Amino acid sequence: MTGKTPGADKSRPTPLGIYDRPPQRPSVSGIEIAALALSIAWLTISVIFFVVIPTDGANAGGVSMFVTMLAIFMPVAMIWVAAMTARASRVMREESQRLQAAIDAIRNAYVSQQQNAAISSEPSVTRKLDEIVKTAKKTETTLATFSTKRRASDPTEPEPEAEPASTETEDQATLALGNSPEDLRPPLPRGDFIHALNFPESADDTAGFSALRRALKNRQSAQLIQAAQDVLTLLSQEGIYMDDLRPDMARPEIWRQFAQGTRGRAVASLGGVRDRSSLALTSGRMKQDPIFRDAAHHFLRRFDQMFTEFEPDASDAEISALSDTRTSRAFMLLGRVAGTFD
Repeated sequence: MTGKTPGADKSRPTPLGIYDRPPQRPSVSGIEIAALALSIAWLTISVIFFVVIPTDGANAGGVSMFVTMLAIFMPVAMIWVAAMTARASRVMREESQRLQAAIDAIRNAYVSQQQNAAISSEPSVTRKLDEIVKTAKKTETTLATFSTKRRASDPTEPEPEAEPASTETEDQATLALGNSPEDLRPPLPRGDFIHALNFPESADDTAGFSALRRALKNRQSAQLIQAAQDVLTLLSQEGIYMDDLRPDMARPEIWRQFAQGTRGRAVASLGGVRDRSSLALTSGRMKQDPIFRDAAHHFLRRFDQMFTEFEPDASDAEISALSDTRTSRAFMLLGRVAGTFD
């Protein structure tokens, strides 16, 4: 450690900053000294000219005295006006420099904060992506567990050959009037469909995984679920989760109007998401990321098509339950950002 104390080097000028104390200005500067000297010089010349030098008595009078005083003190007043103007100009110039330094300090602090936030957010984004990958693997494992068949109680009984029978059944189904096996399956119950659109609550949600497995066997619902899963994953990268949103729920008749083709102010209440942070982040991602934009528009088209087919036979209770799913909340958020309800 050296023996120097802070502030010992007074030759280096003190930098101006937003939190620095303004420099102490001298009470009398060079401008005031110059104005005082000019004033004394002018008064001396005036006294010599009007007092010492004799004047003609005929010119003495009130008007002559007024002109004399005006000639003496008017230049002095002008000198001090000029001095005050110069001093004010210097003060304004110093304050302008100080303000510019404060703006530069704020800008540098903002840039540093943004850089630190970007550096600190990278580990959290990586951690979230790892959690999503783990959850997806756990979901696949659970679905695979549910899709397997339980063996008979007799362990000595040989397992039936399922693949040739399945192949034969598929061949027969294909040959019968050209219909695919998916067309011959019974329609998906609305309760399972709504449950699947909300996705399983946790890894222990057996009913949720069962509904999701049944919905994935239907081609149309599987396409919507896949599109919803894509946008939910992309939104989670921005820290937007559907469970955190608390949208204003629209009445079932508003949803029915939307399914029947009504647009504009009549169905604007469907965009009930009011969270400004989620709307701003989604709008920014929509403008900057073409992959996110394509996935969002694909999801909106799938949801619109699905709800048009779902609405005619659905009850008000089923429409209300559907509107409260995670998939519907994503539709409200993305639809409001994309202008679907305008």
